[in-house]
Amino acid sequence: MSIEQALTLAREQNLDLIQVTDKVDPPVCKISEYGKYLYQQEKKAKKLRKREGGELKEIRLTFAISQNDLETRAAQAVKFLSRGDRVRITLRLRGREKALEGYARGKVQKFIEKVQQSFPVKTEKDLKREPRGLTMIINKA
Repeated sequence: MSIEQALTLAREQNLDLIQVTDKVDPPVCKISEYGKYLYQQEKKAKKLRKREGGELKEIRLTFAISQNDLETRAAQAVKFLSRGDRVRITLRLRGREKALEGYARGKVQKFIEKVQQSFPVKTEKDLKREPRGLTMIINKA
């Protein structure tokens, strides 16, 4: 129908004429309340964002973490990743530990290797030095 007919039809019903898509010829429109339409679009976008990245979980490592604790935390990370969550790995450095950053990076790499044995991962944010230590965000591949 022509745009004039659609507009008069929408005015008669006290509703708005909303263009759904302009990719086809003629463009697709619908008659509805504009506020309701915006609300539905916002809900769809929020649902997509939630499904996309998942929740951000944090796993804290220490400079002197034992092998057994490292494996336990790796198992926890695998559980989070399998649920679809993202995982932030934090290794806090205190005092003189800051001078041994290379050793700390090795601990984080061991942790990543343990996680990759059970689950393929990709790094969302690379291992980065921050004022209080090292942080990294991983996600399932």
